[in-house]
Amino acid sequence: MSNSTGLNNFKKQFQENKQLKNITIAVSVVILLAVGYILYKQFVWGPDNEKSKSSYYKGLNLAAKDSTDAAIAELEGVVKKYDGKVGGEIAEFTLARQYMAKGNFKKALTLLEGVDLNDTYGPIYTLGLQGDCQSELGKLSDALSLYEEAAKLNENENTSPMYMFKAALVAEELKDFEKATALYEGIRDNYTTFAQQKAIDKYIARVSNKKVK
Repeated sequence: MSNSTGLNNFKKQFQENKQLKNITIAVSVVILLAVGYILYKQFVWGPDNEKSKSSYYKGLNLAAKDSTDAAIAELEGVVKKYDGKVGGEIAEFTLARQYMAKGNFKKALTLLEGVDLNDTYGPIYTLGLQGDCQSELGKLSDALSLYEEAAKLNENENTSPMYMFKAALVAEELKDFEKATALYEGIRDNYTTFAQQKAIDKYIARVSNKKVK
């Protein structure tokens, strides 16, 4: 069979086989989108992302000076302009903290749920602050889940026992003394430095007394 005959047969099969045709088109679209994404990252998102990294400094300084309203006004513009970029995400995280300072925990929670940080501690603190908001809003079960999730995320000597401790306190409020005991004992057994700072045995004894009652 000649090359031209083979090519004609393939073309005929391609035209008659709708499934093959659809798959080929789909793959072509995926490749096109991938190339477009690479070009966007290189020539548009990349430079814009670099600009965003210094965009939140003013708002951060205002927040550090407890100029809450001024910080909110500054940071909202940064979030709107650089949402999805590194600077925009940090600005959104900082903006949420400012709303928490004003007691607007619903607004803060909405912002925190949209924060996407990729450093070591950012995602942990984002979850932890969501837990704080839920706790302030009286949604203790949600707060407990978020604190536990924060404690398990990238386990370390600093944030893990801190959020386990918060989770234990909330578990006590929910009268889930078994969970509270397990959390306190987990801190005592695995995070000795934190346990010494918080006199963890006193909390374990307190929960034990509540269990007896």
